[in-house]
Amino acid sequence: MSADSGTGPAVVLVGPMGVGKSTVGELLADQLGTGFRDTDADIVAAEGREISDIFIQDGEEHFRDLERAAVRAALTEHRGVLALGGGAVLDDSTRELLGGHPVVFLSMDVEEAVKRTGLNVARPLLAVNPRRQWRELMDARRPLYAEVARAVVTTDGRDPEDVARAVLDALELKQA
Repeated sequence: MSADSGTGPAVVLVGPMGVGKSTVGELLADQLGTGFRDTDADIVAAEGREISDIFIQDGEEHFRDLERAAVRAALTEHRGVLALGGGAVLDDSTRELLGGHPVVFLSMDVEEAVKRTGLNVARPLLAVNPRRQWRELMDARRPLYAEVARAVVTTDGRDPEDVARAVLDALELKQA
């Protein structure tokens, strides 16, 4: 299988905030000779403000509406590597749209999340007790990530290059 076969993205990455979807996605795009797109970046560009500002000013529901539209557009328009925001899988229609796409769930445990996010980064859903809230988010989201994923790649203790290789292997994709 190659990166340009079929319609829709060659790879769709899902997983929690801070897992490395953008970093790994850019590596994958380079290795596959294709483009990279991140739906969070699409939303920021369209809105002209950061996601944390959208949450604060307009609320999570409004952000999720923007996210749903961004994912739908990206799945239709983009043929390269696509990274979705951590909460995109919360939406039933988004999970339905992901059916049939080569989705990979990048997973990590809470200790890895602590190392990667530093817990001092502006993350709108982790404002109060970051460790507890991260665990609660993952308890709710892990089954949804697994539901849409064709493969799960654990990122704990791995560098982005190793994770990218594991994604390629899991999807049986060949480098460009």
